[in-house]
Amino acid sequence: MTTVGEVMTPNPIVVQVPGGRNDVLRIMVKHNLTGLPVVKRSDGALSGMITRQDIFNNPDEDQLAMLMKRDPPTIEPKDSAEAAAKIFCTSGIHHLAVVDKNRLVGIITPTDLLSVVEKKNCTEPVESVIKSTCVPVHADAPLAVALVTLKVSKVSALPVLDDNGRLVGILTDRDIFNKSFIKDSVVISDLGFNKDEDDWSWEGLRSVMKLWYEVSRFELPVVPVRDIMVKSPTTVFRKTTLSEAARIMRKNDFGQLPVRDSKDNLLAMIYDLDVISVLSGECR
Repeated sequence: MTTVGEVMTPNPIVVQVPGGRNDVLRIMVKHNLTGLPVVKRSDGALSGMITRQDIFNNPDEDQLAMLMKRDPPTIEPKDSAEAAAKIFCTSGIHHLAVVDKNRLVGIITPTDLLSVVEKKNCTEPVESVIKSTCVPVHADAPLAVALVTLKVSKVSALPVLDDNGRLVGILTDRDIFNKSFIKDSVVISDLGFNKDEDDWSWEGLRSVMKLWYEVSRFELPVVPVRDIMVKSPTTVFRKTTLSEAARIMRKNDFGQLPVRDSKDNLLAMIYDLDVISVLSGECR
């Protein structure tokens, strides 16, 4: 049995309360994180969890205590990877605090569990666990339309189709952010960085901020999706085993993969939460 302690990230980076939104953003950008535990400044006790989505959903809120999720689910190092997968799949969260005797000792994400699925040699096909919405977009659609589609459908990636309905690419929210225009002065002002600081990078900003800038902080180029998308994306077939899908995701740091049917048509999208859901049951 693989335990949480074997796959978690120990001694996680944290943010303290009382604190503000910019405190969180600075840490996320500096360390290229998408979520982190919140602890009390007085005694270091776990107080909550904060993710970039919490910030996206409340762009006008500044106080960390109002943004964070209080009393988040937790797990212990001795618990099984299967127990962690069950929490992820039933709650839909992507960051789980690991505690030992009420002391924060680590953090675990669905990505950490992909290696467990890979090693279990699960022969079930990916089609058996597909649950997530698949929302395609046309290659000639304006990038602005794709951005709205991502937001409304609440997905992080769109398969891209040509005039014949064939899969020709994939577009993620990060791809859009990477092609947007953001002035250094805006970043410095919003995050409270000084011009001479070197503790942030555009890569960290792209990973963390993404659609938070959509309100008025970035400008999209007037181009079609085909100019931004990743062409000829890595895919899996409906009968591809879950262990193989987990290997591809882990190796390439993918959070999702397009799924094709036997005629090479787009069937669905499969996400990391779909793949690790197999750990909640038996692998055949």
